[in-house]
Amino acid sequence: MAERVPTQVLEALLRAVPEAALVLGSDFRLIAANPAVTSLLPALRTGELLVRGLRSPDILEAITHAFASRKPQKVQWRERVPLERLFDVYIAPIEVAGLPGMLMLTLRDVSEMRRGERMRVDFVANVSHELRTPLTSVLGFVETLQGPARNDPVARDRFLSIMGEQARRMSRLVDDLLSLSRIEQSAHLQPPTIVDLSSIAGHVVDTLAPMADENETQIVLHAEKPVMVRGDRDELVRVAENLIENAIKYGASEKPIEVAVSLRDRDAILIVRDHGAGIAPEHLPRLTERFYRVDVGESRAKGGTGLGLAIVKHILARHRGRLTVESSFGQGATFSAILPLPDAQGQKS
Repeated sequence: MAERVPTQVLEALLRAVPEAALVLGSDFRLIAANPAVTSLLPALRTGELLVRGLRSPDILEAITHAFASRKPQKVQWRERVPLERLFDVYIAPIEVAGLPGMLMLTLRDVSEMRRGERMRVDFVANVSHELRTPLTSVLGFVETLQGPARNDPVARDRFLSIMGEQARRMSRLVDDLLSLSRIEQSAHLQPPTIVDLSSIAGHVVDTLAPMADENETQIVLHAEKPVMVRGDRDELVRVAENLIENAIKYGASEKPIEVAVSLRDRDAILIVRDHGAGIAPEHLPRLTERFYRVDVGESRAKGGTGLGLAIVKHILARHRGRLTVESSFGQGATFSAILPLPDAQGQKS
């Protein structure tokens, strides 16, 4: 009976479905599919058994139930190769008088939605954790000052100093969270102004020179002038500050930190290189994740919020740029902020 099904009509209807969608006959053979199915299941062919292109016991069992009960079914399918993706699979009987029993399957990719949900859960958990420690510390000292240390000036001064440090830590965290939120809200709006990346790098190097002195290191700047890019000056200053501050805090050594601004093909590049301990390979892919730290204790001790590189990544994404990191453990690290030149951006748009 499947030969009598108007496959051209079915294919035309399936092409109007935004998700991957296909129609099966009662013999579990493919009758029609839209282009999204062809892309997702390239081994599946019209007239062949579904199992040839989609091996999932859960889906096959749901199809069997749908044919037997003539009721819709829903099941999840996880594809692990080449990338892990999660699909909601909806299976619904097609009831048309005079036509053989058929089922329609739609496969909705919910991978990004699930990742987003996990990110939100992790984000709330991380923020709560980051705030809980200093807040607990402050509350503990307040109780102590109200009780046993009420009349102890030495303890009071020491506790107030620690409380101030913890309050500043919370303030930095809140500031970084607000900055990240503002950047994300304007991610689709590319900055319209033209700024000099070399000038920005020079300004930040001058500003952070005292911090470098305190950490017994130096910053050496090599910058071609001018290097003009399309960007928000304040945000690009933030990029340079975060990268150079990280180099000072975690990569300080006898050799100076090298900051360079140069042109490469159709890109402008801000490079920050240190000669410190370097970063182990397993950490590199996760450096720009929110709250990810190579060394949690060291980061907190040096006032880090765990959001600096996430902010850098999002600023560069708004500027249609990208961040690359090269490092070998024990041999320092090189961070490169790559931004397209204004004429290159015009050619891309």
